[in-house]
Amino acid sequence: MLGFLAFIPRAVAQGIPLLFGCTGEIVTEKSGNLNLGLPGVMYVGAISGVIGSFFYENSVGGGDVNAALAILIPVLCCLLGSLIMGLIYSFLVVTFRANQNVTGLAMTTFGVGFGNFFGGSLIKLSKADLPSISLSKTSACFRAQIPFGKGLGWFYDLFMSYGFLAYTAIAIALVVAYIFRKTRTGLNLRAVGENPATADAAGINVTVYKYVSTCAGCMIAGLGGLYYVMDYACGIWSNDAFGDRGWLAIALVIFTLWKADLGIFASILFGGLYILYLYIPTGMEHMELKELYKMIPYVVTLIVLIFTSMRNRREDQPPQSLGLNYFREER
Repeated sequence: MLGFLAFIPRAVAQGIPLLFGCTGEIVTEKSGNLNLGLPGVMYVGAISGVIGSFFYENSVGGGDVNAALAILIPVLCCLLGSLIMGLIYSFLVVTFRANQNVTGLAMTTFGVGFGNFFGGSLIKLSKADLPSISLSKTSACFRAQIPFGKGLGWFYDLFMSYGFLAYTAIAIALVVAYIFRKTRTGLNLRAVGENPATADAAGINVTVYKYVSTCAGCMIAGLGGLYYVMDYACGIWSNDAFGDRGWLAIALVIFTLWKADLGIFASILFGGLYILYLYIPTGMEHMELKELYKMIPYVVTLIVLIFTSMRNRREDQPPQSLGLNYFREER
């Protein structure tokens, strides 16, 4: 029981960056844009927040930080950096009609390089002994827990012991699911993703919907990178520490069948699979087995892709125009 109580909160914390990324990618893909630059977007969102936090902490010196500013500045910087990435992708893909796959992969490479360059520059500015940056004051504000209910025991540990960004990720996923199912805006966006020519003929501005959904999706995904640094990693930035979470978030989109509310449970599941090897006793003589256990989330992803491709139900399929550029003159 104690092991279970320790495992679930860590699985949730591990899954929140995946949830932000998954939700953001769903918003983008519903418009027909396949943004394989999601890992780069999350990386840029993370380093943008780190830059804002770094200079704010330096401005106060050894004094206490203002909690509101310590949260607001990194969040705004993160959203701005992610928005710029979304605008770049939209400009290349929607306006110039560049190949979506190539553009996305190029943006992933650019985003990682951008993050490592500025991360390395900040490490030099901080004159740290280790190749990392510690933003402990800002991180404490992001990781602040709900002050009441600590006497509830296991209930508090499982449901109330997380920072505000964890609850924000869940709220955003629920709002996105509601918009797609219950609002006219969501219906129009789904129409753009399914058949942009028909949507255009019905008076829907395809370009605007693609731009807005892609930029909004990037901003949501960028918050996943910020959460990883400020909450999960306790404010420690190290180059290339984000790992492959961006790619897992893209896989989660298929796993959830493009349903944002299912992403809540799927992200926690994948977060648990990601760290499961830490909780499986192997003994010193079988340490090599842990390397196999680390493969579990990727094996599950492959199995899901196989079963999803075998299912013929239309509601389980991706948007019909996903990955295809829209040429209005061919309408």
